Amino acid sequence: MSYSLKPGVVTGDDYKTLLKAAKEGAYAIPAVNTVGTNSVNAVMEAAAKNNSDVIIQFSNSGGQFYAGKSLEDAFEAKVLGSVSAAQHVHLLAEKYGICVVLHTDHANKGLIPWVEALVSHSEAYYEIHGKPLYTSHMLDLSAEDIDFNLSESKRLLERMAPIGMSLEIELGVTGGEEDGVGSDDDIGADNPLLYTQPEDCLRAWELLSPIGHFSLAASFGNVHGVYKPGNVKLRPEILKSAQELVESTCGTELKPLDLVFHGGSGSEKAKITEAISYGVIKMNIDTDTQFAYAKAVGDYVDANAKAFKYQIDPEDGTPYKKQYDPRKFLRAGEEGMVERLDEAFADLSSIGKSLAQ
Repeated sequence: MSYSLKPGVVTGDDYKTLLKAAKEGAYAIPAVNTVGTNSVNAVMEAAAKNNSDVIIQFSNSGGQFYAGKSLEDAFEAKVLGSVSAAQHVHLLAEKYGICVVLHTDHANKGLIPWVEALVSHSEAYYEIHGKPLYTSHMLDLSAEDIDFNLSESKRLLERMAPIGMSLEIELGVTGGEEDGVGSDDDIGADNPLLYTQPEDCLRAWELLSPIGHFSLAASFGNVHGVYKPGNVKLRPEILKSAQELVESTCGTELKPLDLVFHGGSGSEKAKITEAISYGVIKMNIDTDTQFAYAKAVGDYVDANAKAFKYQIDPEDGTPYKKQYDPRKFLRAGEEGMVERLDEAFADLSSIGKSLAQ
């Protein structure tokens, strides 16, 4: 089936159409963590270059950095930075000619107030524009008791669904640490917490699907970051089992769960493809794009070393203004990030699949 959407930020039914197309087309959408206009613009540039739709997301500390690290009220900075970032994307996404999903990443129990504050901003935005500011938020209560995890997810979704917002939840634990959430202590191929039980996925479906749309980060051995071979063992077949259990118990269509792959950096390409075949419609990317950005900036600095020590060459008087202009090395970082995202779009088979018309 052919689908088409208006370019720009997608929410509500348009977001569900985007995910339906991905599932039917056997591809997934890259979800890239960003921290400022340079990384946001690089993501949109890469998506336009590859004619692919994309998910732009912010962690709480990414939002805080966007607002400015000097602001004394850290909580307010996390909220207002995330709002400012979303407004930036709303203003420009249509001009890039692609569909963009706006999302916030891992929010543990202590960050529930951050999510609630952002939902308040989406409610206000909805009153004016008829759509929420954000497409979705992630509530990651995987470190808590599952009853609390699901009850809080239900409470939040009941508030978000009326304005067309989606909720992402996590069952099981994604290993490693990302922006202050999690730790490296839980990494290991034998840790049962890294493998979500299909029965828990069924509980989530039965509780949340009658309320509104949700996506599920089900753990199948994935971790944040890049680690030495053998430390991590991916078992995508867990996702297949979860889908089949929901199908058989609830009489749903095939692959009813919209699944999310966290900790995708450094994963084997074959495992990525297998996970997509079981209904993964989104894969998070952060570690690899951070490194690509940093490496490109580092290479530029190395190639123009004198310009980062002297305004004027002490030996021959050559001015270095054009070399140390921040736009030069920041652009180098953007280009490095775009190049790495080319690989991500290819890995997820989303090149040329944009629904934007």
